Amino acid sequence: MLASFTDADDAVQETFLRAWKHRDGFEAGTNARAWLYKIATNACLDAVRQRNRRPPSAGAEVLWLQPYPDRLLDEIAPPDEQPDAVVVARETIELAYLTAIQMLPARQRAVLLLRDVLEWSAAETAEALELTVPAANSALQRARATLKSAPERDAMPAVPTGEERALLDRLIAAHDRADVAATVALLREDVRVTMPPLTAEYRGLAEFLPLLDRAFDLAATGEWRLLPTSANRLPAAASYLRAPGDTAFKAFKLDVIQVVDGRVAEFTTFGAGLFPQFGLSLELA
Repeated sequence: MLASFTDADDAVQETFLRAWKHRDGFEAGTNARAWLYKIATNACLDAVRQRNRRPPSAGAEVLWLQPYPDRLLDEIAPPDEQPDAVVVARETIELAYLTAIQMLPARQRAVLLLRDVLEWSAAETAEALELTVPAANSALQRARATLKSAPERDAMPAVPTGEERALLDRLIAAHDRADVAATVALLREDVRVTMPPLTAEYRGLAEFLPLLDRAFDLAATGEWRLLPTSANRLPAAASYLRAPGDTAFKAFKLDVIQVVDGRVAEFTTFGAGLFPQFGLSLELA
């Protein structure tokens, strides 16, 4: 709903506070998971209103987009004894999907997630959002129509594939030795780079190469060390930089990569603020 790790974390806390406050209204025999999802959905809707975040236009960057550590997704995977729990599917947590659904008005977004991701019925969705069933169905149709221009995605593996991890390893090795040619060989011609919350966007190798040249200018920029990780079920690289004159490598950025046909098609670059949530230190010796 929120496409932001910190906003989602706040919404989780708000959800449980509201649940505790209204626990006397929880009726015996009610599905606890559905009850909490209803509270969580409304907490998210309130958060969107409070932050006054209007949906971006098609093609615009989602400036509040943040990555979500896979290690935390693994912690919430439902055990076998919870058949009603929904597994977080890769195609619904990838950055491209999260970005796309931010184009939707918040209530349409909620309907889409409840229906298509959590697989609730129209009646359950309408009850959770205090809508009529026709209104819920109408909101779902409008949401799907808005997203229909997005390319259809096949079901994805639950975690990054061996091929994706191998490509990430080669990319890290090339970056660590500041090898421009080896890095470029791993990229698609139409590679795209975005850097939320900045509005900057770079498309194609011609625009990407100057970034690479500056990064690999060791005398001016410094020396790099990268570590593999994963976010939103995508391969990612945590970058540490030892600037000229420094004695340690300091957390610098996190690149989440999208692989298409064996090459990197997209980098989404974030700051180092969420390194601790990824289990990463802020400094390397």
